[in-house]
Amino acid sequence: MSEKPLLIQSDRTILLDLHQESSDKAREDIVPFTELIKSPEHVHTYQISALSIWNAVSSGIDGEEMIRRLERWSRYEIDERVTFFIRDISSRYGDLTLEETDGENLILKVSKKKFFLEIKASKMLSKMLVENDSSSFILDRKNRGNVKLQLIKMGLPVDDRVRLEKGKPIDFTLNSSFSPRNYQIDAVKSFFGDGRPGTGFGVIVLPCGSGKTVVGMMALEKLKTRTLILAPNVTSVHQWMNEIRNKSNWKGEIGEYTGEKKEIKDITVSTYQILTYCNDEGEYPHFSLLRDGGWGFVIYDEVHMLPAPVFRITAELQSMYRLGLTATLVREDGKEDEVFSLVGPKRFDTPWSELEKRGFIAKAWCHEIRIPLPESLEIEYATAGKKEKYKIAATNEKKLDVVGKLLKKHEGEKGLIIGQYLDQLKKVKEKFGFPIITGSTKNSVRDELYEKFRRGDVKTLIVSKVANYAIDLPDASLLIQISGTFGSRQEEAQRLGRILRPKDRDSHFYTIVTEYSEEETYALNRQKFLSEQGYSYTLEKLS
Repeated sequence: MSEKPLLIQSDRTILLDLHQESSDKAREDIVPFTELIKSPEHVHTYQISALSIWNAVSSGIDGEEMIRRLERWSRYEIDERVTFFIRDISSRYGDLTLEETDGENLILKVSKKKFFLEIKASKMLSKMLVENDSSSFILDRKNRGNVKLQLIKMGLPVDDRVRLEKGKPIDFTLNSSFSPRNYQIDAVKSFFGDGRPGTGFGVIVLPCGSGKTVVGMMALEKLKTRTLILAPNVTSVHQWMNEIRNKSNWKGEIGEYTGEKKEIKDITVSTYQILTYCNDEGEYPHFSLLRDGGWGFVIYDEVHMLPAPVFRITAELQSMYRLGLTATLVREDGKEDEVFSLVGPKRFDTPWSELEKRGFIAKAWCHEIRIPLPESLEIEYATAGKKEKYKIAATNEKKLDVVGKLLKKHEGEKGLIIGQYLDQLKKVKEKFGFPIITGSTKNSVRDELYEKFRRGDVKTLIVSKVANYAIDLPDASLLIQISGTFGSRQEEAQRLGRILRPKDRDSHFYTIVTEYSEEETYALNRQKFLSEQGYSYTLEKLS
């Protein structure tokens, strides 16, 4: 007899029993307001946190709905400490509101006395806030972002209702032949809400290959204002420029602001790398692009990659429309709260499995292949430090034989072989002869190889982590991961994303792992986010 799949514990951890028939439906219900902590074979562990609750509230799921979903799937009665936490934390979103005054300053209104006293006692906030009355503070507009950031670190999210300002108007429309998908329309509606203050900033979470670039352009069409787009690398800059040219009626120039060019136009695309360039004096000379560009709209592509220095400048730019695009809000540095405060809360999210069922992203199968460490390396491995142990396991030369078998199994398919270590990738090239793309490959050469891959002139590419993000290779259906950046959940998700463009065949993602090693431990952590989205890894051991 099937039982309900959730076991909800008083410490707000949730155990999901994968052997129950309703486990997939239960997972879809709780993912919007929980975080996956562990994902072994039989039982997954989720955690309810303040930030996960606030992101859910900001995207339209209130505390009572969260409790209803838990009660729907809970095997036992829920401890009242859990329901109290959900009600208390969800209700805090709205206890602090930031609004305009008649003058140049802003006013922070606090509805609960205990929060007001807590804020008043903060030494950090006392430098930026002036007590107005028994339930509000006055602050300078320039401190808007920093105040929000400090408050969320105290467990107090701010509902920012200060109106945003459009920049210079531009005539931007999408092609009449262009037909957006329903979820893309819903995402843009969620971002703009009812158009009143408190909307027009935030993050949209959509799977790789589902058209996040299109969502950005749809928002730009609605705003019709001078726009800066920030992307993770030059290749993605060029892809944004091509998408704008192909899908819109934009007649003006598109500026490219990178290490190679420094053009500023009404629509400009730049990289995080150039923005965070720091000279010998410790200055960031390109911050002026953001600060003084007169932008009305900034798009942060792959917002989970936003570097720390850009958070600083984003804290100053709270008066403009801000859109973060990402496949996962997971950050390995734990700065999700900074994304929430400075770019904005999550406005829209949809399960990867849902878009897969509807054919908007490819059906993908994940496989983990475990291989032994060569006997010749056992002593070296045993005496090495933790970081060196990982590298020895990750660069296990037996992986090359597995790569050969997988290529033979998927002969004729377009595929990527991706890894962390350049020496290892060079050995793959020596053995198989495929073209290789690394960080030192010129952008012009990268673009040429990617184009050959799209045309079918090249069937297989060897790529380093430069291909983790924003690379549009629609026909790729095979990805072989031979090493990765330790336990990065974000990287695992992004790499799967390289093969999720819809196509007429299923995609396969293989990760090759040295068993009984540090790499095996990190692999379990890497797989968490994809497990959260409903993917499971088949396990195969090779001798």
